[in-house]
Amino acid sequence: MPESVTIRTATAADAADVAAVYLAARKHFLPYAPLAHPDADVCAWITQVLIPSGGVSVALLAGRAVGMLALSDDGAVRWIDQLYLLPEAVNQGIGAQLLAHALAVLAPPIRLYTFQANSGARRFYERHGFVALAFGDGTDNEEGCPDVLYERIG
Repeated sequence: MPESVTIRTATAADAADVAAVYLAARKHFLPYAPLAHPDADVCAWITQVLIPSGGVSVALLAGRAVGMLALSDDGAVRWIDQLYLLPEAVNQGIGAQLLAHALAVLAPPIRLYTFQANSGARRFYERHGFVALAFGDGTDNEEGCPDVLYERIG
């Protein structure tokens, strides 16, 4: 695990870096689930909606943004809405650090969705105690890809 990884709350000044991580990860790891919106719209959403929501963290390696995490709470369940790493930052323990951060700040139960075809993410979450609750056919997400709902109780 890299010694110089720090995780901190994302600010408006981080929006371009958070968007770069999100877009790079989505395009590299999820080619079967094309983005439902143009890159410029994704960047605007991250700048105007996601970061101002207050639940976004950024992972920095030697001062460079290499990961992002977005959390939310609907009153009954806490959610990991986004967890993405730059492709070159995978398998260095950074995702585990981001997940540990989420688990430290969120009270159980914690849920998340991922695509059924995202075998790497599914192994990662299952390795960290998440259990599949339901499998969807893709009609409830913008990409139209089959997904899986995971939950971690404790």
